[in-house]
Amino acid sequence: METLNYKVLESTGYNGYILKDAPVKVMQFGEGNFLRAFVDYFIDIANEKAGFNGKVKLVQPIANFPQMADWMNEQEGLYTLYLRGSEKGQKVDAKRVISCVSDCVCPYSEGKWDEVLALARSEDLEIVVSNTTEAGIAYTQGDSQFDQVPPNSFPAKLTRVLYERYTAFKGAADKGLIILSCELIDNNGKELQKCCNNYAKDWDLEPAFIDWMNTANTFCSTLVDRIVTGYPRAEAAALNEENGYEDNLLDTGEVFGFWVIEGPEWLEEELPFKKANLPILVTRDHTPYKKRKVRILNGAHTTMVLAAYLAGQNIVRNCMQDEVIKGFMNKALYEEIIPTLTLPKEELMEFAAAVADRFNNPFIDHALLSIALNSTSKWKARVMPSFKAYVENEGKLPACLTMSLAAYIAFYSCNVQSLNDEALMCKRPAGDEYAVKDDRPVLEFYYAHKDDDAKTLAEAVLSNESF
Repeated sequence: METLNYKVLESTGYNGYILKDAPVKVMQFGEGNFLRAFVDYFIDIANEKAGFNGKVKLVQPIANFPQMADWMNEQEGLYTLYLRGSEKGQKVDAKRVISCVSDCVCPYSEGKWDEVLALARSEDLEIVVSNTTEAGIAYTQGDSQFDQVPPNSFPAKLTRVLYERYTAFKGAADKGLIILSCELIDNNGKELQKCCNNYAKDWDLEPAFIDWMNTANTFCSTLVDRIVTGYPRAEAAALNEENGYEDNLLDTGEVFGFWVIEGPEWLEEELPFKKANLPILVTRDHTPYKKRKVRILNGAHTTMVLAAYLAGQNIVRNCMQDEVIKGFMNKALYEEIIPTLTLPKEELMEFAAAVADRFNNPFIDHALLSIALNSTSKWKARVMPSFKAYVENEGKLPACLTMSLAAYIAFYSCNVQSLNDEALMCKRPAGDEYAVKDDRPVLEFYYAHKDDDAKTLAEAVLSNESF
């Protein structure tokens, strides 16, 4: 079977949208499954529906997998994406060949950093996108040098790219870029901008450049929301057979997707997404949407899964088939969590309805035990704010959220068997053993209290200020 490229795709009779030739308008630091199923998917739709007519050049931010660039270039930037799930109760399995990627470059290979700098000098370049993991946006003094090939950290690379552009266009104010940071840290765009400023000062770059970097360019914090399951290893052979080509870059994700971009109002018209009617919001403040995601989506997970696991369930989807568990989750969402949030009620209700669809995804076996990892900090971050807000608003305890706290304590203390180097071993009421994984002090605390009665244990947990 031949490897996917434009000629091979044409020979299969594929009749979906394809854009073969267009200028590179986007430099993307990150070539992984998430960006390809999220940002690149949106750009591909914008090419089709909004006439964006732009390609994306992928830049590998680290040197650990140069083969990815080889695969991407062998396939001429093409790859097959499957978005699957449940939408308004209906099963969805949508296939699309993504054609917005031009190529992929590993800047650690000989001569390839020059390709990145050449793109920085391009008249066509408009946008920089990044997802370099949570550790990617970091500044370390002395870690990178201006003339290093390439600089070590992502922010250092970006600073060098911006300086190349500044020099090429002699500091022209209209040659700045829109920088969309997708890393999973708070205020990702602002943090990236701080790091770039630190490197510019370390390298003793002229004040005029630093001013241009901060005024001509627009650093945007963003919130991304889509579960991406990546390469479908178990299905790959069958999908390739069905498609009639070999695709080493198959990607899968859920149907739901939502991107919040914090920035000035003009961005909405400058970016190609509004015209394409995509689920992308430009706003002056992304924090209410982050709060909505953490408290509704993540909060529903953490509120429900520990009790559901002790009750015998193993994956999220099956919980949605259990009327008691689903009823408990909905009561927590609609009566205790949503009333504490400030966005319009209609938006909150719509998002909560989508959460139920996402949890019921027939294509994702989302294990409860994977969600249960580090539940102490998760309960504090995802559920405690709703708990406290409800008490403040109503003057009483929220029944479901209080129950979820009890379930958290029970999950960490159910028939404790032993404590090893990695986990606290417990047993479900049905008798099967499970591993509780959390920070070491948390596990040691529960092991020390394994023989407490309920009252003593509850008082010990609730008075533990480090939790």
